[in-house]
Amino acid sequence: MTDDILEIGGVKLESRLLTGTGKYADDSVIPAVCEASGSQVITVALRRVDFNSETGNVMDFIPKHMQLLPNTSGARTAEEAVRIARLAKAAGCGNWIKIEVISDNKYLLPDGYETAKATEILAKEGFVVLPYVNADLYIARSLVNAGAAAVMPLGAPIGTNRGLKTREMTRILIEEIELPIIVDAGIGRPSEACEAMEMGAAACLVNTAIATASDPVVMARAFGRAVEAGREAYLSGPGAKHHHAKASSPLTGFLSEGQ
Repeated sequence: MTDDILEIGGVKLESRLLTGTGKYADDSVIPAVCEASGSQVITVALRRVDFNSETGNVMDFIPKHMQLLPNTSGARTAEEAVRIARLAKAAGCGNWIKIEVISDNKYLLPDGYETAKATEILAKEGFVVLPYVNADLYIARSLVNAGAAAVMPLGAPIGTNRGLKTREMTRILIEEIELPIIVDAGIGRPSEACEAMEMGAAACLVNTAIATASDPVVMARAFGRAVEAGREAYLSGPGAKHHHAKASSPLTGFLSEGQ
């Protein structure tokens, strides 16, 4: 499917799997994960980056061809998110930014109001903004108006590996929002990423499920294949569902009919 391109912020992507840099037991595995997954976009929390460190800097393990997607992890308000985004750009991380504004310490659910405020400010400054939010139609619409480049609804709370719990709400976003819908957070199995893609999601972002697997490289490969399979299934136009059985072959021509 080399002609099936996802374009965000003027960047053309062949892979629809976005990956992350958090929670790895050893950051040195990140290059192999990127290669196995086929991913072209990778998130990084600015607070994990030490540009003055000679060793142990996560940036040292990110392949040069990857599109960086710094995130505003740790921001509790729009003001803090904007500050982190500007710092990331000034530090040489580019103009892509994933907005995370979270003040809820128990469930780590994003604050849609503050996220929209930060998105509007940064979009006007020329950032390619990918906001992380709850799967809510009205929040998504406000992000469209604010100038977001995509909308990233959670599948389940961050880091839970619980799967696509927001299935029906995410389906509504896919149907109603013209921007790419990238399912982010909570996806724990390749089959769940495949389902999101079958529904029509533009992409999936997976970090914890890969980083915490016994073999992150093999898991990354599995997610890459699952996202591709789900996308192909969506593009193929799946057949309609029926309540009653429908035979694959005509119910005629049985041996008994010729006796």
